[in-house]
Amino acid sequence: MDDRDRLGRSLSLCCEVYRMKKRIRLKGRIKTYIQFSIYLGILMIAIDAAMFLIDLRAGMLLAGFCILYFAITLSHYFYNKPIIMNELVSFATEYGQIQRKLLREMDLPYALLDDSGKVIWTNIAFESVVHQPKGYRKSITSLFPAITRDRLPDDTGVDEAQYELEYEGNEFIAKFRKISLKEMAEHSDMIDATDYDGYLIALYLYDETALHIALQEIDDQSLSVGMIYLDNYEEALESVEEVRRSLLIALIDRKVNKYISALDGISKKLEKDKYLVILRKKAIAKLQETRFDLLEEVKTVNIGNEMAVTISIGVGLDGLTYAQNYEFARNAIDLALGRGGDQAVIKTPESITYYGGKSQQVEKNTRVKARVKAHALREIITSKDMVLVMGHRMPDADSFGAVVGIYRIAQTLGRKAHIVLNEITPAIQPMAALFQNNPEYEDDMIIGSQQAIEAANSNAVLVVVDVNKPTLTECPDLLRFCKSVVVLDHHRQGTETIENATLSYVEPYASSACEMVSEILQYTYDNIKIHPEEADCMYSGIMIDTNNFMTKTGVRTFEAAAFLRRNGADVTRVRKLFREDALEYKAKADAVSQAEIYKQSFAISICSAEDLPSPTVIGAQAANELLNIRGIKASFVLTDYQGKIYVSARSIDEVNVQIIMERMGGGGHMNVAACQMEGVGIIEAIGALKQTIDSMLENHEI
Repeated sequence: MDDRDRLGRSLSLCCEVYRMKKRIRLKGRIKTYIQFSIYLGILMIAIDAAMFLIDLRAGMLLAGFCILYFAITLSHYFYNKPIIMNELVSFATEYGQIQRKLLREMDLPYALLDDSGKVIWTNIAFESVVHQPKGYRKSITSLFPAITRDRLPDDTGVDEAQYELEYEGNEFIAKFRKISLKEMAEHSDMIDATDYDGYLIALYLYDETALHIALQEIDDQSLSVGMIYLDNYEEALESVEEVRRSLLIALIDRKVNKYISALDGISKKLEKDKYLVILRKKAIAKLQETRFDLLEEVKTVNIGNEMAVTISIGVGLDGLTYAQNYEFARNAIDLALGRGGDQAVIKTPESITYYGGKSQQVEKNTRVKARVKAHALREIITSKDMVLVMGHRMPDADSFGAVVGIYRIAQTLGRKAHIVLNEITPAIQPMAALFQNNPEYEDDMIIGSQQAIEAANSNAVLVVVDVNKPTLTECPDLLRFCKSVVVLDHHRQGTETIENATLSYVEPYASSACEMVSEILQYTYDNIKIHPEEADCMYSGIMIDTNNFMTKTGVRTFEAAAFLRRNGADVTRVRKLFREDALEYKAKADAVSQAEIYKQSFAISICSAEDLPSPTVIGAQAANELLNIRGIKASFVLTDYQGKIYVSARSIDEVNVQIIMERMGGGGHMNVAACQMEGVGIIEAIGALKQTIDSMLENHEI
């Protein structure tokens, strides 16, 4: 049977070669060369015809010669053509064998695919890479699942493609190139291309593993710049005996230096409470894995000090120069401090990452900073002709109370002032009513965004209160029209901030923007007079943001409230401003009663927006109420309102809801935060919230 099979294959091969020879049609120069003698004979016949006209005998003689010439020429043509064709095929076969051998032994992995992606030929290097024997004929997708048929070159005009692949721990660049059979035939001087159609796909594999390892090593060894600040240096020293203060400082220095040295880095103390740190990028990756446990280690330093020392860390990475990394580190440490300290911030050209931030910000007892900012604000306002004041969209009592306070400062300093407010929401309607149709206030006290943009000029200053994200302001476009911008806010700063502000006063320890404005009022002008309506609004802002002085309330909060009381604020009037109607009270009660207790620690509920003028406010109040349930560490109330999902998050002291809301695209404080979600339903939003909580619990972030 073996001999018969070999004989059958030989006969089949011979037949195939014979058929191939029959199909091949010559063209070009070789065709002209072989048929030249026939063309010459035709020319002789034409000459012979002319000879008959001149001389009959000469014509007859030449005709006989032509017959003899044609007989010899045609016999040689039909006899030699098969021999020439055979030699051409033999040469092509031998030449193809040399090419085939070169391709088979080429070091670059190479393969040919048909138009469906099936492997039809491979060289030795390719077989070695994929660990498949010669003759592998399966689809390329079986080797590289990422390479599907729709990613290969095709008839739509895509002739080349390139992809990054990972195979058995090695990284490759796969290049695909379309090879048209018709174009190959057209480049031949011997073969007619009319009988050829279709295409093949050539695959080249370039091993990039060593290059990637080298690049990764270079990247790991690149230097990063870090800055470490002690958040509460002065306060911690005051809480310990004077003779032991030097020991406390020495222990903190030793803790920081030892930690950085263990990472093969350098730390240099610049000031009494500031360090400059140089580390490899690889060391930063280790810090990220441990989630910057230096933040917690420093807190363990205790020699009798009543207050634990906390630090803030800012790191700059992936800058084009060391100077740019240093600038990134400065921006990162400013963000860490602006967010309340006790956290680490990593800034790169593409992103900002936060770690820590679990501690409550300690209130500063000194008012020096408030006095300095107040004097700076006074200088800015007196140098301008007009003051524009705005808060955030959908303003609350704190935002409206703060803009009223800045309005009073501008009026006292003799400057024209306008409050930018597009819509008086139900949440501030009782407060706004105090100024409407009031003869003591001008009719254009409150203007819309378009009027504010028209009024903005080089002699106008814009004061932004209770918000530091430009996209959340009442009129983001107004920031571009005013050259002088002042920011007063008590929310922790995030990635998005108002840039190039002339004056920025962001203090996360403050309970409310109204508290900050109340302090500034006392230093802006001696014996400043505040109208009772204005005092009521500012007192309302403090009361709402502190949940009736129960949340994030410090000594300075009560001092600000006392200042407002001395200037005419009345608790009874304020209480009447915020009485609820029956529908609002019922909606809040329903949200509390239907709450789901998730993971035995998180209360999640939904606040209905039906028939409520300001459902987001009711949702926030319901979140506060849910904290009164024993065992609840954080509460979340979701409200579907005007095509968005509003999430109000509250906690007491065990969970930082700010970082949870930041993960979902929002922000706020450690105990009071929120976010907005678009393009999702209420059920999807609850699922996303639960998934975020699960992920952060698993990674010990909360």
